[in-house]
Amino acid sequence: MIYITMKTNREIAAYALGELKKAGADSAQCTVSQGKGDELNVDGGEFSLMRSLFTSSISLKAIKGGKKGVAGTNRIDKEAVDEAVRSCILSAEGSVEDPAEYISPDQGIHSFTAGAAAGDNGKLFDRIDGYMKAVKAEYPKIVLEQLISSYSASERLYMNTNGTELTFKFGLYGFESMFSAHEGEKASSFNGYGVKTDNLDSDFMDMGMMRQLLGESERQLDTKPVDGKFVGTLVITPACTLDLLGSLLRNCVTDTVLIDGTSPWKDKLGQKVADSKLTVSSNPLDPRICDGERVTADGYVSEDYDILRDGVLTSFSLSQYGAKKSGNLRAKNTSFSIVIAEGDKSVDEIIASVDKGVLLGRFSGGSPETNGDFSGVAKNSFLIENGKLCGALSETMISGNLLDMVNNVQAVSRETVCDGASVLPWIAFGGITVSGK
Repeated sequence: MIYITMKTNREIAAYALGELKKAGADSAQCTVSQGKGDELNVDGGEFSLMRSLFTSSISLKAIKGGKKGVAGTNRIDKEAVDEAVRSCILSAEGSVEDPAEYISPDQGIHSFTAGAAAGDNGKLFDRIDGYMKAVKAEYPKIVLEQLISSYSASERLYMNTNGTELTFKFGLYGFESMFSAHEGEKASSFNGYGVKTDNLDSDFMDMGMMRQLLGESERQLDTKPVDGKFVGTLVITPACTLDLLGSLLRNCVTDTVLIDGTSPWKDKLGQKVADSKLTVSSNPLDPRICDGERVTADGYVSEDYDILRDGVLTSFSLSQYGAKKSGNLRAKNTSFSIVIAEGDKSVDEIIASVDKGVLLGRFSGGSPETNGDFSGVAKNSFLIENGKLCGALSETMISGNLLDMVNNVQAVSRETVCDGASVLPWIAFGGITVSGK
C-alpha cells in the first residue's frame, strides 16, 4: 500500500476529487475546512471555562449518471478520506436521477481573506472583565447569568472537477451575554444579546444594542399586561427584527418553498410585494459585516444582492439546485447577512407618532404559517401610548400577518444597529393585534 501524506487543504481536496473520478464520478466537488477556536466563558459572574478547539472537516458531492451522492468526515487523514469517497459513491449509486443536480462550472482560482488573522486572548480577557465591571457599576440590578466569548479562525477551500478553486481565510471574535434584572423578589424576563467583531478596539458594552438592552431589563422589573385588546402599531427593534422578517423570507424566497410551490411570492418576481420603504439585501461583502461569506456553499464567488428594493421583489434566495429545480435564477450568495436600508425618521420621531402600540424587544412564538399568519408573546417589550413609552409589558400577545405587515410600514428609522452579522433599523408596522394573554 502506498501511503500518501496530505498536509494542505489543496492536497486533500485534489486527492479526494481524483479518487471520486477514479470511482466513476462524472463530476465532483470537495470542501475542506481547518480551523482553531478559543473559548473564554463566564458563569454566574465567575470565569468558568477556557479551552482551545481544533476543527477539521471534509464534505464531498459527486454526480454519477445524473445521480447525486454526498458524504463527509471530521478527519483529514487518507483513510478517512478514502472512506468518505466510498460512502459518497455508494450514496450516488443508491439515489434517484435528478437533472437539477450539477457541479458549478469553472469559476477560476481565487483567494479571499477577512477579519482578524490572529486572536489575542489576553485582550479578550480584559474586554470581558471590563464588561462585567461596567455592568456592575452602571446597571447594579443586572445579574449576568452567562457570558460566552470566542475567537475562531478558519481556512476553507472549495474545489471541483471543473477547475474551480476558491479559498477563504477568516478570523473573528464572538461575544454573547445572557442577563436579567433582579431586585428583592422581583425579576425581569431573561434577555440575551450577541455581537461579532474582527477587532477588540471597542468595549463590548458599546457594541450593538448591548447598553440599551441592559438598561431596558432594569426597567422591566415592574410589568403589567395590556388591558383588553386593540389593533395598533408594532415598533420592532433591531434585536428581534429577524425573528419575524427572517421567517417571512424563509417562507417566501428560499429553496424549499419555491421548489414545492408554497411560496406566496412564487409568481411575484419583479413585482411590488412590500411597502416602498423596505429595501432588504443580503450583503456579506458589506464592510460592517465581519463574518460575511466570500464563497457560496455551491461553489461560486459571493456577491451582494437585493431581495427587496423599494418594496419590489428583485431576487429569490436560491441555491444553484433550487434555481434549477424551480426554474429561476441562482442568488448571488448563500448567506443570511441581512442589511435593511435606513429610513428618514429618528427612533424618537417614530415613537412620538404612535397613538397606541408596542415596542417589541423579543418575540416568543412558533414559526409563522406559510400564509404569513403569526402569533406569540411580546417579551422584553414596552407599551406605547400617545407617542410615549409607558410601562413594561407582561403576558401580552401580538398577532398579525407578515405579508400584510410588510405592506403596512409606517416608518423606518435613520438609526441602524450592526451586530457584526446584520445591519438593521427600527421599523414601525401598523395593523397588529395586541391583547392581554
